[in-house]
Amino acid sequence: MEFAASAVSARRSRPLFRSMRSVLAAASLATSVAVAGLPQPVFAKGPESLADLADQVTDAVVNISASTTVEARPSGRSGPQLPPGTPFEDLFEEFFNKRGQRGGGDSDSPRPQSRKSNSLGSGFIIDASGIVVTNSHVIGDANDIQVILHNGTKLKAEIIGKDAKIDLAVLRVKPTADQPLKAVPFGNSDKMRPGDWVIAIGNPFGLGGSVSAGIVSARGRNIESGPYDNYIQTDAAINKGNSGGPLFNMNGEVIGINTAILSPTGGSVGIGFAVPSDTASPVIEQLREFGEVRRGWLGVRIQNVDDATADALGLKGGAKGALIAGLDEKGPGKAAGLEVGDVITKFNGTAVKSSSDLPRIVASTPVGKTVDVLVVRKGAETTKSVTLGRLEDNEKPQLANARQPEAESSVRQALGLNLSSLTDELRKRYGIKDTLKGVVVTRVDPNSTAADKQIKPGEVVVEVGQEAVNSPADVTKRVDQLKKDGRKSVLLLVASNSGDVRFVAIGLE
Repeated sequence: MEFAASAVSARRSRPLFRSMRSVLAAASLATSVAVAGLPQPVFAKGPESLADLADQVTDAVVNISASTTVEARPSGRSGPQLPPGTPFEDLFEEFFNKRGQRGGGDSDSPRPQSRKSNSLGSGFIIDASGIVVTNSHVIGDANDIQVILHNGTKLKAEIIGKDAKIDLAVLRVKPTADQPLKAVPFGNSDKMRPGDWVIAIGNPFGLGGSVSAGIVSARGRNIESGPYDNYIQTDAAINKGNSGGPLFNMNGEVIGINTAILSPTGGSVGIGFAVPSDTASPVIEQLREFGEVRRGWLGVRIQNVDDATADALGLKGGAKGALIAGLDEKGPGKAAGLEVGDVITKFNGTAVKSSSDLPRIVASTPVGKTVDVLVVRKGAETTKSVTLGRLEDNEKPQLANARQPEAESSVRQALGLNLSSLTDELRKRYGIKDTLKGVVVTRVDPNSTAADKQIKPGEVVVEVGQEAVNSPADVTKRVDQLKKDGRKSVLLLVASNSGDVRFVAIGLE
């Protein structure tokens, strides 16, 4: 509220404000009385001190120093590189040649030189026999790794195994007789909830033994760093050098391994990410046992299920699961009877909420294990028994290919698409695989949903509403039937000219 100075004198303003204070005081008292009879929210107090917890676990947290030495042969003489014709070129040439001769070297044939790069990170001891966990990116291709204990003792480490996909590495050190190691246990990360207190201990910017506190901000974060993203997000301060360090719960159990930060400045802005212990533990066990990770393999290419696709498939409960868009002919899924168009909603008893869940769940399942896979096929649930194979290093969990070719004209229109039966001429024009069957797209209405879904001319519609089509008339007939059935969306199985397929749901108007 603004007051005009000329309208209210100083003498009159004092009683005015005293009166206002009385009114506010009375209002406050009335509010207090009114609220007193209502149940008050209860806010949990944060811990008064984290010192005891930090004392309990700090000795198990270590610094990691990794050095990589490579032999590099200099490309020419050392010293300033001057442009040809520079007045001082001859002077510098003579100076550096003489310096090379005094050093016993041949300036025309320089000796190989060693170049060393260093990285600093964090880690923690999980077994007092000398087993240490850190991030794979902390050690990289280092050929000299040292583990530095909290008291400053340095121990040479060897690599047991590492896994770049989860960004974990397991090291071994040899403890001394007079210096027993202290280990910390893993906790259950699945029990952590947003709002739970956590502390991070590590070596940020080389400042070893740094403790920071915060809460779990979120779980199940996908930051698109790899095929198995499932991070805990925390606002506990995590900076460069914290990588590989532990994230503890209030019981002193490791529930995450700090791995990444989101930062436009290079420092902590309160958004850090940790690999959950429930994701890390089986990987660490395999690295200790085999020196490598042996992941389960289902042999399917999948895509996500959106609302339109869920409606077109008749999924109860809305968008969920992983839609099979392709099958490896030699894969376990094909052998077990899985089909293109199936939606996997549960794998080995674990719900598949989205397509990003499935690769992580399958990969963490032991190779050779037989599991039940619950799928929805044409609106009905069915269970298939699958014996998993092994995912090789050169294979990746596959999502449906989304690449398409270019545009042209055609003869029949439906769903914003001009469609034509496949002919030899059209196969040649678009480079369509000989074995591919269906109806070719020759034009897409730029204002249609089909255009929004990135369907492009040259692609082939293989199925409409999970039924094969071979002519534009088949498409029209199937769309009309789905409209009569009350469907709001139609599901198309669309193939690229090379045969890679994906599902696309288009609304029916």
